[in-house]
Amino acid sequence: MAGAATQVSLESAPRIMRLVAECSRSRARAGELRLPHGTVATPVFMPVGTQATMKGITTEQLDALGCRICLGNTYHLGLRPGPELIQKANGLHGFMNWPHNLLTDSGGFQMVSLVSLSEVTEEGVRFRSPYDGNETLLSPEKSVQIQNALGSDIIMQLDDVVSSTVTGPRVEEAMYRSIRWLDRCIAAHQRPDKQNLFAIIQGGLDADLRATCLEEMTKRDVPGFAIGGLSGGESKAQFWRMVALSTSRLPKDKPRYLMGVGYATDLVVCVALGCDMFDCVFPTRTARFGSALVPTGNLQLRKKVFEKDFSPIDPECTCPTCQNHSRAFLHTLLHSDNTAALHHLTVHNIAYQLQLMSAIRTSIVEKRFPDFVRDFMGTMYGDPTLCPTWATDALASVGITLG
Repeated sequence: MAGAATQVSLESAPRIMRLVAECSRSRARAGELRLPHGTVATPVFMPVGTQATMKGITTEQLDALGCRICLGNTYHLGLRPGPELIQKANGLHGFMNWPHNLLTDSGGFQMVSLVSLSEVTEEGVRFRSPYDGNETLLSPEKSVQIQNALGSDIIMQLDDVVSSTVTGPRVEEAMYRSIRWLDRCIAAHQRPDKQNLFAIIQGGLDADLRATCLEEMTKRDVPGFAIGGLSGGESKAQFWRMVALSTSRLPKDKPRYLMGVGYATDLVVCVALGCDMFDCVFPTRTARFGSALVPTGNLQLRKKVFEKDFSPIDPECTCPTCQNHSRAFLHTLLHSDNTAALHHLTVHNIAYQLQLMSAIRTSIVEKRFPDFVRDFMGTMYGDPTLCPTWATDALASVGITLG
């Protein structure tokens, strides 16, 4: 299926990105997103709150950890409790009592995660609700309408999402449709002065399709761009090459959001490749399995080895969990199925991600990012030369060697 839609431009789309520093060796950059609910330092990791809340952590705790932007899910919030109710609460900020910035996704990812409940046509995506079985149509216009009602600071276009492991004509079809749907989202957007609409680059693992999508979408003067359709099961070698291709062709003066990435190694590598924003359920989900993130990887605190270990999860971590509780205490809570354990681990894991991004940013500003990367990989893998091949190759492509 060929042909993109007629170009629609956003007149004087706001410039929300200010670059503060750039790495002279790699593509890493430190910046500031100037958004309606305050400035956000980049690179930034954004915790995911599907139903207007993070699982296992309160908005007050998230605020105290220094989080200044988090995510909500348009598809789920649009179904329950619905945009009308949220609008009556002064938008999603008021509804969840969150004074900082919010990004809402478009609902497109549910084409993959709820594929058995959805059908895609040019009009939009028809879903059967996982709650009551009722059928709803999520069109580009409807997605933007819901996000306008939610009042989030960054809204995402509805894109046609296929799993990164899909090949063949469907990938090209989805890429061109995503361009056409972007134009429909731009036309439907009622609050461009208050909410920043981001385009989402598609094209699967096909470099030519990605390049075409990048060329078309960057003609549209939107405030920012996301790299979509990755982190879905493809090989890491394929993943990083698509990220690098995308960042090489995206505008330097606009934010670059890599969707669905949250492993520490991936974050460090993709900052080096030029990405500014990330989100993932990983830190909160892994906490619910008793796993704590640390600079050497993770600690599975259910293991017997922690039964009498009175040290904190991470002696260097400043989060409330590490300041107040021992590994032995958390181990005991986990074995008694006390949900407080998952709460404490979630607080720590979010803090770990935020502290990692802050350390990355500081190293870029202080012009020592390549050394930071080598130190990080050395701690994570015991020796920088033991870093996974894909990461070594990706870093070498932007001038950072680990040997």
